[in-house]
Parts: sequence; structure tokens; C-alpha cells
Amino acid sequence: MDFKALLIQVTGDFDTWMYTYVLLLLLVAVGVYFTFRTKFVQIRYIGDMFRQVTEKKHVEGESSISSFQALMVSTASRVGTGNIAGVASAIAGVVGAGATGGAGAIFWMWAMALVGAASAFIESTCAQIWKVKDGDGGFRGGPAYYIEQALHSRKLGVLFSILLILCFAFGFNGLQAFNACSSLEYYMPDYQTNGGAMVVGLILVLMTAAVIFGGAKRISVITSLVVPIMAFAYIAIAIWTTIINAAYLPQMFHAIFSAAFDWQAIFGGFTGSVIMLGIKRGLYSNEAGMGSAPNAAATASVSHPVKQGLVQSLSVYIDTLLICTCSAVMVCLFLVQDPETALQFKGIPLVQQAVQNSVGVAGIHFITFAIFAFAYSSLIGNYFYAETNFKFITKNKTALVIFRFACLGAILLGAINSFDLAWNLADIFMGFMAIMNLIVILIIGKWALLALKDYEKQKKEGKDPVFLASSIPGLPECECWKEEDIPDLGHPVKDFIVEPLMK
Repeated sequence: MDFKALLIQVTGDFDTWMYTYVLLLLLVAVGVYFTFRTKFVQIRYIGDMFRQVTEKKHVEGESSISSFQALMVSTASRVGTGNIAGVASAIAGVVGAGATGGAGAIFWMWAMALVGAASAFIESTCAQIWKVKDGDGGFRGGPAYYIEQALHSRKLGVLFSILLILCFAFGFNGLQAFNACSSLEYYMPDYQTNGGAMVVGLILVLMTAAVIFGGAKRISVITSLVVPIMAFAYIAIAIWTTIINAAYLPQMFHAIFSAAFDWQAIFGGFTGSVIMLGIKRGLYSNEAGMGSAPNAAATASVSHPVKQGLVQSLSVYIDTLLICTCSAVMVCLFLVQDPETALQFKGIPLVQQAVQNSVGVAGIHFITFAIFAFAYSSLIGNYFYAETNFKFITKNKTALVIFRFACLGAILLGAINSFDLAWNLADIFMGFMAIMNLIVILIIGKWALLALKDYEKQKKEGKDPVFLASSIPGLPECECWKEEDIPDLGHPVKDFIVEPLMK
């Protein structure tokens, strides 16, 4: 075994151990804890989640971003090729589960979305509380920023930023490019050797460069267009597939629920069971609690931190309960119809075959297009996270330009390489990043809970909530949400809402 192969094996084994025995348990425990501490905020305020999405910006300026635009940036990063290939692999990859046993992973994926939404609410509310001003009416923030301000540790904030940059800019973006190129295998079996991957990689680089050199505003505008279009198209094909295969729905649901609660199979091989793979797919796909989405949440111009916390919980539902479920339903319907054929494929080819089984060869072309759309939006969203954290480390403009070219280089490299080692390393970086973030939000989450109480109090009084840092005694110093900032919020009923809070 050569050194590279050994390194891939060692990092892969460590990655599996960390996610199975450390991070997964921590993610579930924190999600359950905040579910009860918030009294199921992710369920009680579903109506508010949708209402806040349409809220207008509260700070006008060239760089300001609306709640909806921030939601689309975070959704762009969450919704990637993993929503297609990852879900299919979870269903087909359950150890010893039989032909349809892997379908049970879907139930646990749904369950973890509900739990993870509580963690997403807390981390995104914290990101809003400790966001900082960035240019003409714009904001930025995230775990690095609330680590520095709430825990008074810039060194830990910088460490978090480095881990996120290594993970998203140089790891996951390379992986997204590789997955986009791998969808060409149906058309060009030798795409890696005949130059096809290089061409696609260059196209992705040019498309990404056109956006990232335009700044956060252009990133939010592009994702606000690409994400809804690709999501609605993907949901539409899934609904059509479900309708024409409606006769198999009873079998599909029976496969999902019977396998989800097959306790003998589950505990016979727990690390490869439907529970473990379902939890992994749900949490890894929606990134709830991992510290990535708060970077987008902090950019939104809203009148109260809780508003964007609720919106980011909605992003978890969009990712898992909608997009991942679409992939799952299409694969499961194929699985119950022809399990022998279905289990000959894994990942993206499995989804392509599932759609082809329902709508013909056109389905393969559609999935190829969807993969490119998912991959491109993820490249943009992931870069946005990386730039936010790069600016936390340094504000040097020359260094930022060099960083942007390095990120583009990682995309091209990912397109032409297998990227096994980078995938393992990115997972490990994200694991350490998530562990840091989960411990931090357990420590400072009490302030998000108090912000939620303030939001609920104002709602009961019939007000459109506006937040003031001074309304929470003892809140660690934050740059925004001070009395002098209130006029800049442009709140239409400021005199009726803010003055009573200030007395």
C-alpha cells in the first residue's frame, strides 16, 4: 500500500469513528436538548417561519440582504449533490437490511430534521445577535463572530474560521465539482481521460468567478434565482414520478416504516443500520448545528434575531423534508418495483435509473441538469461561508483576491481528481468545526432562549417584534441592536414598539 492509499484509509477510518461515536451523538443530544428548552419552537412557529421569509429589509443599503435572500444562500449550501447521491447511497447502503430494508433510513432522516431544526434556530439566532456591520447597510457573522464576542476569545474564533475555510472552500467545493463532472459518465464513460472533466471544471470556475467577484449582494441575488427554480423543478419531477407510480405507494410506505422499526436488524449491526444512516443523512444534509448556516443567517436585515432563527429552521425543512424526500421517494418507488435492478446501482446513477424507470430516458437528462444546478448553487453558497470567515481573519483586500483565486483553483482541481482524500479531510475539518460550534451554542444558547422570550412577549402584545440588546440584562457586548441603531431599522411603527421597550 502506497502512502496516499494509507493516508486515505487512515483518514477514512478516523472520519467514520468521529461521526459515528462522537459527533452524531452530540448532534442528536444538542438537538433534543434545545427542542425541549425552546418548547418545540421549530413546530410552534411554523407559521411565523413562512411569514418572516417575505419580510422586507429593515436596513436599506447597497449591501443589505433580505431575510429571503439569506435563506436562499444557506439553502444553496445545504442543498447540494448530497441530496441526490447521499440519500440514494443511504437507502442502498444499509448493512444486512435486505432489498428494501434501507428504506427505513428515510423515517429517521425525517425525525432528525425535526430535531435538528431546534439547533439551527439557536445557532442562527446567536449569529444575528452578534453580527457585525459590513459596508453599506450589510452585515456578516457566524460562529467565529459569536465565539469572539460572547466568549471573548478571538483565537478560538480564528481556529473555527480556518476549519470552515478548509472544509467548504477547499474540500466540499472540490467535491461538488467532482460530482458535477461524474454525472457525465452516462454520456462519456471516459470523461476523466478525454478532457471532459477539465472542460466542465473550467466552465464551473468561470461561472463561479462571475459571481464571487461581485460580492455578497450578487451571491444572494444569484442564489435567490437558482435555488427556487431548481428546487421547484426537482419537486415537480418527484411529484410526477409519485403520481404515475401511485399504485406502489402502499408498498413504499410499508417498506419505510417496517424497516425503520426492525429492531433485530437495527441492533444486529447498529453502525450500519437504518437509524444510523438515516440520522447521518438528515443531519449531514441539512447541517443543523454544524456552524455553517449561521454565516448566512447573520447577513439578513431583520428587526429581531429570532425572526432569522425561525427562517433558518425553515431551511432545514426545505433541505430534508422536501428535497431529500423527493430523492428518497423516487428511489424507494424504484426499489419496491424492481429491487434486483435497483440495487445494482448506487449514488447518482441509482437516482438516474429511478427517474428513467418512471419517465424514460428524459429522466436521466433531467437528473444530470439537476446535479449541475445543485452543484453550482452549492459552490456559491459554500464560497460565501468561506469568504465571511476569511474576512474575520483579515480584511486585507489583496489577500482576499488571492483567496478567491485559490478557491477557484480548488474547484478545478476537484473536477479533474477523484478527491477521496480531500473528501475525508473535509469531513474531518467539518467534524471538528461542528464539535466546536455545538459546545459553544450549549454555553451561549441561553441568550438565544432569552431573545425568544422577548420575541414571544412582543408577539403577545400585538407588536411586530424589534430587538434591543439592552432588553436582555447581562447580554455580552454586541455591535448591533443598540438604541442608536433603531432608526436605521426603518421600522414603520418604531414609536409604538421601541419606546415602551426602552422605558
